[in-house]
Amino acid sequence: MKKLIAAALALVLALGLVACSGTPAENKGNKDAKIGIILVHDENTGYDEAHINGIVKALENCGIPNDADHIIWKYNVPEDEKCHDAAIDLVEQGCTYIFSDSYGHQTYMQQAADENPDVVFASMTGDTAAVSGLKNFKNAFCNTYESRYVSGVVAGMKLKQLVDEGKVTDANMENGNIKLGYVGAFPYAEVVSGYTAYYLGVKSIVENVVMDVLYTSSWFDPNAEAEAANTLMSRGCIIISQHADSTGAPSACQAAQEAGTTVYCVGYNIDMLPAAPTAALTSAQNDWSIYYTYAFNCILKGEDIKTDWAEGYNEGANMISKLGESCAPGTAEKVAEVEAAIKDGSLKVFSTDTFTVGGEHLTTYTGAYGMDGKELISDGYFHESELRSAPAFDLRIDGITELNN
Repeated sequence: MKKLIAAALALVLALGLVACSGTPAENKGNKDAKIGIILVHDENTGYDEAHINGIVKALENCGIPNDADHIIWKYNVPEDEKCHDAAIDLVEQGCTYIFSDSYGHQTYMQQAADENPDVVFASMTGDTAAVSGLKNFKNAFCNTYESRYVSGVVAGMKLKQLVDEGKVTDANMENGNIKLGYVGAFPYAEVVSGYTAYYLGVKSIVENVVMDVLYTSSWFDPNAEAEAANTLMSRGCIIISQHADSTGAPSACQAAQEAGTTVYCVGYNIDMLPAAPTAALTSAQNDWSIYYTYAFNCILKGEDIKTDWAEGYNEGANMISKLGESCAPGTAEKVAEVEAAIKDGSLKVFSTDTFTVGGEHLTTYTGAYGMDGKELISDGYFHESELRSAPAFDLRIDGITELNN
């Protein structure tokens, strides 16, 4: 009898190790699933570090051991056929759920999904799952445009302080507008949506601003990002933001500031204060553990993962990093106010009364790439990441100039 009791207790403990927080013991899900992870870089880039940290935290949340029996990691997988090879290798190693973190992986993940209908493939930041016709292909993205907007408010508060203190000079002006700069990776909707949200956040504080965007054609290239930041500063841009994965731009801003230039920066993915202690104001960030905990919990429960998953401030999926010492007085209070308005829905980041395209406020838009002509503007705002997870905002609004696109 004692042996039977001991065996029963051992079984309960074993199930407990893999049951996600709040998952019932009677769960009939796939507790022995092996998970594969494909990363475009490694922990040395802010974007991949955010995913790695999110995955590790989700494993802990769900009681899944971070060992080779439960998860296999593939690092530095380029956005080409090698992604397909990596995905197939993970299938051959027994993975039944495979996640990739970069937009350029999507084509190859979809191909692998088509070839392996019994394996679930999820491509982060992707935009074709809903139209692929594949039940085993998924997309997910955080509502980064929300934290981009908030980071823009932080920049706007600093810009207002600089104006009030008389530190904005003629060199920082263009036709009566103050110049901002933005280092972007590629001219994808993901980047366009982010830089537009950031710009509108700044503009909500200081109306007379324009912004130059300079692309590097790479998600991670510290030298190119620093060079782009330096070019933008040479054009008079007084605050530089980024959608690129290194500390190149913030480091360049810090160096310029120490050399006597009035310039500040807003980062992405990670806290940039270690790289730019007085130049950095904050960074827009994602907490990827929110998605991965959700997805791993679905695995444990035997439930289908959503074809398109997108969450933001209300689920804790995005935020800004801590405010730097150079932030303007009152910034924390303003951030709290704006974040509360985003959460309760009273503030719409892409409210159509806050921007124009060709001098006109839009009342309709059906031309977004990959959206099959779906209407994205109604009720006075652009419905970003509501009809699919990946950003669809690819409008080029007045006041922003892409210098090399």
